[in-house]
Amino acid sequence: MASKRLIKKQLNGMIFDVVDECFSVQLYNQSKTDATNKLIDEALDFRDDMLARIHQAKAKKDYPSIYEGMENKGIYFVEQLNGLQ
Repeated sequence: MASKRLIKKQLNGMIFDVVDECFSVQLYNQSKTDATNKLIDEALDFRDDMLARIHQAKAKKDYPSIYEGMENKGIYFVEQLNGLQ
């Protein structure tokens, strides 16, 4: 099973990808700035919530639920980004 360090690294990578893609959408279509800013805020709030859950995890048995939450939200972010383009 993974360590807290690896989970945080994967979480940060996912959030970086979402924010980067939002900036790309803004660059090519400025009319969607409000929607992308909302998605960026949502991604950063999710990151903060997940980091709190990661820090509260006492044992490796808590990690599968964290991974599941990250996976579900990752799918949600991809769907939202696809809707913007």
